[in-house]
Amino acid sequence: MSDFFWFSDAQWERIEPLLPTDVRGKPRVDDRRVLSGIVHALRCGGRWADCADVYGPKKTLYNRFVRWSERGIWEGIFSALAGAEDAPDRLFIDSSCLHQGPPLCRRRKGGALAHGIGRTKGGRNTKLHAVCDAKGRPHVLLLTPGNVHDCKVARLCIDALPPSAELVADKGYDSQALREWLDERGTEAVIPPRRNRKVQYDYDRAVYKQRNVIERMFCRLKDWRRLATRFDRNIKNFMGAVALAAAVIWWL
Repeated sequence: MSDFFWFSDAQWERIEPLLPTDVRGKPRVDDRRVLSGIVHALRCGGRWADCADVYGPKKTLYNRFVRWSERGIWEGIFSALAGAEDAPDRLFIDSSCLHQGPPLCRRRKGGALAHGIGRTKGGRNTKLHAVCDAKGRPHVLLLTPGNVHDCKVARLCIDALPPSAELVADKGYDSQALREWLDERGTEAVIPPRRNRKVQYDYDRAVYKQRNVIERMFCRLKDWRRLATRFDRNIKNFMGAVALAAAVIWWL
């Protein structure tokens, strides 16, 4: 097993209670074996058909991943593990574009926008918004089309967590409305002002230097081949892959 990914006993002890128990018909193929194969496929980015036999039937790996993505199981696992920690006093927010592989918007019900694909200067891509703590562990993850401005979804991401003492972000989040909303929540905005601002806000430069933790977080996520380049056409499948990767990297 040394050449393949396999959940350790300690990891499995944490994840097993979060798996669905509403099994009908035949018992499921061994969960630990199948989920280890799913993680392997997401990390290496290969075809499901190329997964090693040690993980069980290849069709089972694909079906389990897709069906549990549709039900939101992977997101539920991530939320449960991340939510077990106390609310951080300092939060970091940012976004990163994830480029698509072969054209993903063709013949999809609802079109490209419904599946989180937008056209930007760099082509069609998806944007991943995240809120993490000072250790670089994500607490909130959200997908939007690549042409959605960060400020438009910042409140939605931040409001998913209890108010923190500080929020650290780059100039892309320099919005008067966002600053006032954060102030109402009792959160200090550690956000550098844009140069063309008439009112130049002060901010804690020492704290702002720590913002690279969220940049490193995105880099670790993009080590997983199926996240660095989006191959999944359905947004639920892609969000499931992001949530499962985040859970395995930081919360197990």
